[in-house]
Amino acid sequence: MTVAANRIVAGEGVTVLALAGAEVTLPGLVAILVGLTLGLPGAWPQLRLVGAIVGLAGLLWLLTHGASALLDGAGDYARVSPAVGFWCLLLIFMLLMADALANLAPGPLARGTLLAAVLAAAGIILWSGALSELSILQEYASRKAAFANAALRHLALALGSLATAAAVGFPLGILCHRRADLRETTLPVLSFLQTIPSLAMFGLMIPILGWVGNTLPGAQAIGIAGIGFAPAFLALVLYSLLPVVGNTVAGLASAPPAALEAARGMGMTPRQRLLRVELPLGLPVILTGVRIVLVQNIGLAVIAGLIGGGGFGTFVFQGLNQTAADLILLGALPTVALALVSAIVMDILVDLTRPTPKGGA
Repeated sequence: MTVAANRIVAGEGVTVLALAGAEVTLPGLVAILVGLTLGLPGAWPQLRLVGAIVGLAGLLWLLTHGASALLDGAGDYARVSPAVGFWCLLLIFMLLMADALANLAPGPLARGTLLAAVLAAAGIILWSGALSELSILQEYASRKAAFANAALRHLALALGSLATAAAVGFPLGILCHRRADLRETTLPVLSFLQTIPSLAMFGLMIPILGWVGNTLPGAQAIGIAGIGFAPAFLALVLYSLLPVVGNTVAGLASAPPAALEAARGMGMTPRQRLLRVELPLGLPVILTGVRIVLVQNIGLAVIAGLIGGGGFGTFVFQGLNQTAADLILLGALPTVALALVSAIVMDILVDLTRPTPKGGA
């Protein structure tokens, strides 16, 4: 961990043995060493999973008890933060857990239950105040209202742009699947938009929407301006179109020819074949495109903070300006957590839509 005189200055590193007395450090050290030892045998994924949980528990123990010990007598403005050793160990245990789960290959229901349990445990820990003395949570405590507004704005950017791209992209993808000439024109244009760097795309939206806001009556009244929510939202929509349209085309094209011939033989119209055959069979591929867009937009929405669009990026760029690392983490960590949870939820939905093999085939 690190201890600093205030939130701005660089902290001094503190080794685990110097955090507190032996009654605090030894249980945490033992749990970490046991977790690493149990994680070594790759042939036993259950043991590796248990080791990851035990190691994470040891890290949590050291955080909660070490922060109190380091702040005792350190001054009213002193701050305590996890240091590089903590983050390295956290990464190791998370990789061990991910590897164990990949080998165990739990079903969608088991993964959903595990995700709910992890989120519930994290919520209980945060609600209990066990980590409230850490610097990042002190940053949060002084910005609760701003954090709630940033979270809502971040979700509005990510989910709203996804919904808009889906409303435009799904019909466009169906048309591209039906018409080869439209597909050969549309997909290269969308691919070109995807090659534009994200910061450049956000910057291009500023003069365009600035002109629209100044030219069209009432545009500024509904929030269309050169900076703010509108340019960030439009940029995210443009980035979202290629995965939505491309995966819709690929999903519809994945329907086996035999299934389509059987549908024609039954007298189904093109609309019926689309709704009853092509869409159900292509849904896993289509949802994979939605997953890509959702995770991508959660990350790209951080840049919106640079042009006044709000979201968690506001804290990231404020922290950079103030050289306050914990304020940067206040924006970065929720973004990472939101992206991970969204990816897992979408993976579960994709698996639920996959056709179940019959007869063990």
